[in-house]
Amino acid sequence: MAFERTTNEATLRDYKQRMLRVLLHIQHHLDDPLSLDELAGVAYFSPYHFHRVFKGMIGETVKGHIRRLRLERAAGRLKLSPQPVTRIAFEAGYDTHEAFTRAFKAAFGLAPLHFRSANGGATAVPAPSGVHYREGTETRNFKTGRSGLQTMNVQIKRIQPMRVAFMRHVGPYSEVGATWDRLLPILGKEGFLGGDAAILGVCYDDPEVTPPEKIRYDACVTVDEQFAPAGDVGVQTIPGGDHAVTTHIGPYHTLGKTYARLLGQWLPRSACHLGSSPCFEIYLNDPGSTAPEDLITDIYVPLLSTR
Repeated sequence: MAFERTTNEATLRDYKQRMLRVLLHIQHHLDDPLSLDELAGVAYFSPYHFHRVFKGMIGETVKGHIRRLRLERAAGRLKLSPQPVTRIAFEAGYDTHEAFTRAFKAAFGLAPLHFRSANGGATAVPAPSGVHYREGTETRNFKTGRSGLQTMNVQIKRIQPMRVAFMRHVGPYSEVGATWDRLLPILGKEGFLGGDAAILGVCYDDPEVTPPEKIRYDACVTVDEQFAPAGDVGVQTIPGGDHAVTTHIGPYHTLGKTYARLLGQWLPRSACHLGSSPCFEIYLNDPGSTAPEDLITDIYVPLLSTR
């Protein structure tokens, strides 16, 4: 037991050090595009998992964190420099004065010109991690949430590779139903539904970072060797091995919260390490005949071997 506790503490330190490297990199490169792949590389995480680990540990999305820091920097410049608002807006990543004004007012409660002329006024907005933009200072630590850890039921399962028929969806996750409506009748006609067939999805992209029209999702059904790909239906193998598995109950659009808790809160304290393949979801009931709050989804997160 003592060894397990020490290992868990060492894993948490490792994850926090990785995230701290990312936070420092963001602070030092706020004027750069800061792609997800770049930040994942700084943290030594697969891009498939990085955004979920970040959100779970830092308490906000990568895109939201960068946007907030740029707005906090803009607030400081409005107070301390004579730069025109249009220049400050451009440096904060906004193409128009109007877009900057809307975002700034939503964050600070005042339009930029009113904020500049007001006496006092905070140049930071609330942040779960406690990390804020400070000119000339470096982030040395951050807060990470522990909410829900005691009630999260996670099992480590070793699974065999799964051969699946799949159809690729490119577009918003909210529109994947149309892809399922095309795939399932094809497989049903060939007798590959029912029995032990598992219905699963592979989500590759973060909707907070990836443009909606470029988001990739594979709608999958397990099949045997007799199935041959044809047309828009391909075949791939979902890797086997150790996985952390938890059950999400509720609408699909809230899956992100469970992912964030699993990868950003449970995982860093688990002594487990992420594998490099994507996560996948197994859908245990039919959204066509089940109320959204009663939907059951098992989330599978790949791990490096635990044995």
